[in-house]
This record gives sequence, C-alpha cells and structure tokens, in this order.
Amino acid sequence: MPVPEIGTPAPDFTLQGVLLDGSGAERGAYSLSAQRGAPVVLAFYPGDDSAVCTKQLCSYTSDLDRFRDLGATVWGVNFSDLDSHEHFARKRDLRFPLLADTERTVAKAYGVTMPGLGLKRSVFIVDAEGLVRWKHVARIGLTFQDTDTITAQLAALGRR
Repeated sequence: MPVPEIGTPAPDFTLQGVLLDGSGAERGAYSLSAQRGAPVVLAFYPGDDSAVCTKQLCSYTSDLDRFRDLGATVWGVNFSDLDSHEHFARKRDLRFPLLADTERTVAKAYGVTMPGLGLKRSVFIVDAEGLVRWKHVARIGLTFQDTDTITAQLAALGRR
C-alpha cells in the first residue's frame, strides 16, 4: 500500500501494546480512532534495542513533556511481540506505549514495509480529527526525526 498523503485519513488500527506503569507494565489494546480529539505521533521503528532505535525512543521519552505540552501522545510501533517490547521498555525506561504489529498489517497500511528487509523508520503525525498532517518516511533508517522537528510540526497544527 502507498504511504498516506498529507490531509487524508490515517489508516485506523487496533494493536496490543505495553506501557510501563510505575514499577509494572500494563498491556492492553490501543486504537487510533479512540485517540480522536488529540494528536498522535506514530513512530515506526525497525527493532527493539537496536542502536539507532534505542537513541530515537530514548530521546522521545526524555522529551515526553514537550509532546504532552502540545497535547500529543507518542506511540512506538514495530513487528516485535509484547514480551520483546516490555523487555526493551524496562531496559531503557521508555515511558510511552510500544505496539506490537506482529502481523505487519499496520505497517503495510502505512506503506512503510520493505519486502525482505523489514520496516522503514517513519514518523506520522495524526491530528485530532484522524488526518495525517505530517510524515517522514526514511529510505535508510540510519537517522531519525528529532523531537525539535516533530514538536515544531505539532505546534503548527494549532496554527491551522
């Protein structure tokens, strides 16, 4: 499937995810449509505990207050299962949900799979109405979109 265009409805989905909660981890279902009314940052990342992914998700965790100040939620998505996500979250103290797209249906719907290679490092901002308002899909995922870039795009949503 092609990558959704800016201004079009974001493909809806429900995935199981894990979120660190105090000393424990809470597992549950996360539905994009249930987030209507507030923006969501979807961060598709290739692998739990890999070097670039660790830097990316740790930086987002460090800056969660900046996302929250703009009313946004951050979700990480990849093909790993919940056990892998929980291990990664605990090891790195990640404080936002990591969603398990084990069947690759969501990544395919967003056009971010690479046949035989896995997942393109990608970030989508979905606005409060469920529309794609910004996206970055990397050809080679050796770098990532930083918090400054993403929060600038989130702030621009409020000026539309």
